[in-house]
Amino acid sequence: MLVINTNGSQPSAKGPADYFTGTVRVDAPFKGTEDARVSGATVTFEPGARTAWHTHPLGQTLIVTAGSGLVQELGQPVRSIKPGDTVWIPPNVKHWHGATATTAMTHIAIAEVLDGKVVDWMEQVSDEQYAQGL
Repeated sequence: MLVINTNGSQPSAKGPADYFTGTVRVDAPFKGTEDARVSGATVTFEPGARTAWHTHPLGQTLIVTAGSGLVQELGQPVRSIKPGDTVWIPPNVKHWHGATATTAMTHIAIAEVLDGKVVDWMEQVSDEQYAQGL
């Protein structure tokens, strides 16, 4: 049977400070049922907000829907992302993503669950690391 979560049927959640810097809102979280492994949410980052460093056991896809953002793989340059861009982060690649300093950014984040886990959170992205992308 189809499951339709209508817009607004689930409350917004604030991104927890352990995993995010700045103001982050998580909307419309979803996950597969039974044998399905896919999960995700629409995530909005206010200017300057970002994730902590993290990895995903089966990788992650980001679909940018609004604003202007940044993404970085550890050891690589910070990259700009804009609406219409899709980003594939391979399994177990340490990375972060978020808004630019002046513009909010919204993306749909999609990842698969492996052994009950979809993400491994690590340390916060420092202001110095974040500033490399500005």
